[in-house]
Amino acid sequence: MGRTMSTCVSQLEDPRGFSPVPTWLYTSHMLPPPLPTSARHRHLLSLDVLISGGSIVSAEAVWDHVTMANRELAFKAGDVIKVLDASNKDWWWGQIDDEEGWFPASFVRLWVNQEDGVEEGTSEVQNGHLDPSADCLCLGRTVQNRDQMRANVINEIMSTERHYIKHLKDICEGYLKQCRKRRDMFSDEQLKIIFGNIEDIYRFQMGFVRDLEKQYNNEDPHLSEIGPCFLEHQDGFWIYSEYCNNHLDACMELSKLMKDSRYQHFFEACRLLQQMIDIAIDGFLLTPVQKICKYPLQLAELLKYTAQEHSDYRYVAAALAVMRNVTLQINERKRRLENIDKIAQWQASVLDWEGDDILDRSSELIYTGEMSWIYQPYGRNQQRVFFLFDHQMVLCKKDLIRRDILYYKGRIDMDKYEVVDIEDGRDDDFNVSMKNAFKLHNKETEEMHLFFAKKLEEKLRWLRAFREERKMVKEDEKIGFEISENQKRQAAMTVKKVSKQKGVSYSKSVPPAYPPPQDPLNQGQYMVTDGISQSQVFEFTEPRRSQAPFWQNFSRSRAAREESLASPAAAVVSHNSEEIPNLWTRKGK
Repeated sequence: MGRTMSTCVSQLEDPRGFSPVPTWLYTSHMLPPPLPTSARHRHLLSLDVLISGGSIVSAEAVWDHVTMANRELAFKAGDVIKVLDASNKDWWWGQIDDEEGWFPASFVRLWVNQEDGVEEGTSEVQNGHLDPSADCLCLGRTVQNRDQMRANVINEIMSTERHYIKHLKDICEGYLKQCRKRRDMFSDEQLKIIFGNIEDIYRFQMGFVRDLEKQYNNEDPHLSEIGPCFLEHQDGFWIYSEYCNNHLDACMELSKLMKDSRYQHFFEACRLLQQMIDIAIDGFLLTPVQKICKYPLQLAELLKYTAQEHSDYRYVAAALAVMRNVTLQINERKRRLENIDKIAQWQASVLDWEGDDILDRSSELIYTGEMSWIYQPYGRNQQRVFFLFDHQMVLCKKDLIRRDILYYKGRIDMDKYEVVDIEDGRDDDFNVSMKNAFKLHNKETEEMHLFFAKKLEEKLRWLRAFREERKMVKEDEKIGFEISENQKRQAAMTVKKVSKQKGVSYSKSVPPAYPPPQDPLNQGQYMVTDGISQSQVFEFTEPRRSQAPFWQNFSRSRAAREESLASPAAAVVSHNSEEIPNLWTRKGK
């Protein structure tokens, strides 16, 4: 009879020597605190005994392992690796197809393996929080049936939730409470940056765990119905978005403070006073980020061992879909915040800018393109370049000689306008013949703008983009997404830093080259860019998106542009005498 084992080796430290774990996880798998050395050694010995005894030991990659070293084994999350040697606690020797090599032990989780078949095991064992002798399935123990496996997953969820609550309590009472007593060391703004809305998360999790406990069947855990708890609290999980968006700023602020030995000693004293495990404060502050990422994994594991006839099946399936959507949306908003620097740089490069900054109201470039535009009845048909952001659309004019130079000509408040699709033909309001046209109608003042696209496909792209803009605004309002003042300041500092490095004064510089329009019909969601390293953002099951063409062409030859600006002819025609209508947001000629 085949021997069976189940475990998951996880460590807080990166096996390659980096500590703590990078700010953004390689995947959505939670990194728990390390096992005690004795327990870890005991389980590694058991694993090595299985391998030496001829058992097939397979592991599933939970992170991508990208390497250029000849003796290291490269793989992607989800790949199955045959473990050939686990004698070293940090690096194992494994095989994928015909390739063999070393790989980090903490990048994988082990499967339940049998000689006569392979069945995936649960991820609850060895999370670092659980007592190996009590809450975990030990190596070599046979998994009896699906009900037992479901009970194991349920027990893992309950156990990790209880430990997570303790972590949150330790952060709030052990660190935040003590920091508030030291006004000489911390300002309110600093505490907001470092701890974010951790207290809101703590209160939410307390209520969530109370409901989980009510649904937990202590005698027969596999009969527990916890799916409805996730559905009832699904809106509450959105508070993690604010925390995750703020986490990078928190790490930067902590990094600055830790350069002062006073703060190092203070935080260490807080940890000892609260009797917390030996992890630095940034490790504790990472736990909410890890936790929200782990829910889809736990629910997927639970669904796998829940029979379709089980009363909890459809609720778990629905909860899995909900939590995947939550994590994906959090990832999306994190990505948007990563790109606000590029928006600030673009604005700084547009000549003659007036009014509020883009980042005061917007965080995403949704669509951009060139169209003909008429502002008022019997008005002049003008060619403009339009940039649609959430909440507003910016109008720019190309320079007559250097067509990659843009001048600010105003903006339209999308919160006050509705989009009206119109058929080809003559329009009585504007007294013009129309083709591939649509209007923006002000719901308060009855003011209208008429737009003409060159082709029907381009018009459809714009209509799709306007719908996406409204959808994005509603979703942001639902979860309270906004750019903090600190993030705006950071973006402004980045603009100054970049301009200083390049020797360019953005207030007098030319804008970037204007690319072909983006195509929202071919994009699942709109974006500014995706040029973000794997350690900076969440990674989920969706494939990486390629960088939007607008930002790919953002950096053109500065020398060529400066030469153009220096040209007398360019200076003469760049401010031509074209008539500009007086819009509430419109700049004069």
